[in-house]
Amino acid sequence: MSQNKNKQNRPPMGFGGGHGRAGLSGEKAKNFKGTISRLVSYMSPYKLKIFIVILVSILSTVSMIIGPKVMGKATTKLFEGIKLQISGRGKIDFSYIGNILLWTLGLYLFSALFSYIMGWIMTSVSTDITYRLRRDLSHKMNKIPLSYYDKTKHGQILSRITNDIDTVNQTLSQSLTQIITSIFTVLGVMVMMFSINWLMTLAALLILPLSMSIVGKIIKKSQKYFKEQQASLGNANGHIEEMYSGHLVMKAFNGEQESIKTFETYNQSLYKSAWKSQFLSGMMMPVMMFVGNLGYVIISILGGYLVVKGTISVGEIQAFIQYVRSFNQPIGQLANISNILQQTAAAAERVFEFMDEDQEIAETDNPIKIDSITGRVEFKNIHFSYTPEKPIINNFSAIAEPGTKVAIVGPTGAGKTTMVKLLMRFYDVNQGEILIDNHNIKDFIRGDLRSNFAMVLQDTWLYNETIMENIRYGNPKATDDQVYSAAKAAHADHFILTQPDGYNMVLNEESNNISQGQKQLLTIARAILADPKILILDEATSSVDTRTEGLIQKAMDNLMENRTSFVIAHRLSTIKNADTILVMEHGDIVEQGNHNELLKSNGLYADLYQSQFDIPVA
Repeated sequence: MSQNKNKQNRPPMGFGGGHGRAGLSGEKAKNFKGTISRLVSYMSPYKLKIFIVILVSILSTVSMIIGPKVMGKATTKLFEGIKLQISGRGKIDFSYIGNILLWTLGLYLFSALFSYIMGWIMTSVSTDITYRLRRDLSHKMNKIPLSYYDKTKHGQILSRITNDIDTVNQTLSQSLTQIITSIFTVLGVMVMMFSINWLMTLAALLILPLSMSIVGKIIKKSQKYFKEQQASLGNANGHIEEMYSGHLVMKAFNGEQESIKTFETYNQSLYKSAWKSQFLSGMMMPVMMFVGNLGYVIISILGGYLVVKGTISVGEIQAFIQYVRSFNQPIGQLANISNILQQTAAAAERVFEFMDEDQEIAETDNPIKIDSITGRVEFKNIHFSYTPEKPIINNFSAIAEPGTKVAIVGPTGAGKTTMVKLLMRFYDVNQGEILIDNHNIKDFIRGDLRSNFAMVLQDTWLYNETIMENIRYGNPKATDDQVYSAAKAAHADHFILTQPDGYNMVLNEESNNISQGQKQLLTIARAILADPKILILDEATSSVDTRTEGLIQKAMDNLMENRTSFVIAHRLSTIKNADTILVMEHGDIVEQGNHNELLKSNGLYADLYQSQFDIPVA
């Protein structure tokens, strides 16, 4: 074991300073066109399906548009028949009218069939795109450095994966088909309206600038509230997630009222933005209906005048009024969809912002492949800080020979756990090198590097599965017998067999159907099953009773035999038999040696030991 200390006068620094969590700001640099363009790029693999959707949409729209004009012929024939019957010169031709109605029914049935096909195809496309978005987000989550998660609320991340992607999915599956249909409907209806009478068509179009002007103002006003709504929803989700995961601590310190107060603040912000956005969005259709009704009045007066003059027939008036209704409806839909697109763009941009986050330093192009390492670890002049203004590790150097047990001790904030994070490449050093078997850890693929480690942390992590599978997580290929052996070595076998269903007992989502000490035993069994070359034990026995600690310590001694082991401990009684003890303070190694040597030196280690056991130091 060697060291190289750089001892300057520095103020004490807390572990992890400057990297606390903070909520994402609602103010974001928005790029509507860029976001929509990027979202469209996700649709490029589905060009053929989208082409089919457009073709089917045209057929559906044409079938629907022809219907009113064909039915108008029946109305004209009926009107003419009534006139003939009244004058006694003829009767109503019900045969002709019946054929026209059958043709109209057929057209509408075809239109409905094509609409169904269009919806079915777009649903499959939107679902697939949503799957790809979630898959890409999942992959991205594994590439983003831990520093991002340290400063970002978990609820904000969950909100992007769930709420924001759901918003995108709904738009693609519903609004996109409406956009396509509405555009073709507007174009087709305009053609049919002009084919009936150009003067009435111009009269109907006069109301369009008025309606578009009103809609444009509503959209502009509502856009900012949709952005605020998405951000407020993320803040509310983040607070709920934090309070739910830490509800025991919150209750223990009587923090219910403060938690409710904070939630009310977020909820009120969400309520205000959601209310305003939905109110403005809800105004769209009433405004369009009012303007449309003005159009009906103009068309009715002008149409009646033209019928009296004999310019057009009654059936054409009836068809034209239907076309005006068909014209106003897609215009209103397009206006409403434009509002939805603003919300979708806000949601999609939050998703893409996450995808654009800086990733971990890329893997080396020529990674080192070592079938079996000896376990020699060397720290060479390591400097590290979570934030530039607050250095945590200062010129740390040390060597752990293969098979040795190295204990790292020191006061809180000395940098002990940070060294473990650097060793596992959860973070990369700012300066210096960490070598394993004389190879820089940056020359390994992260997965290969971490496969040589097993960790047992103070904060246990178990998931919603059986006890058997939670232990097997350390080695997915392990047999049941190997799992049993690992559990026995960790002295977990006895308590497991006393549980309902034994090894097949399912832990709940919070893993609170077993005690904290029992959870720690399972994580130790998992580490034993992994059978690594290098062990990292960070306060591994802090959550168990004294008797169990003794049993685990014996199991750990057997496990650490012929393995390089790093043990971080505050309870110094657990590391008396360490080959070397590194005493850290403010990111430096201030002492090193075995237990007896450090006690005799009467330095920081002796002070720590004396404070724990209240015994005089020789």
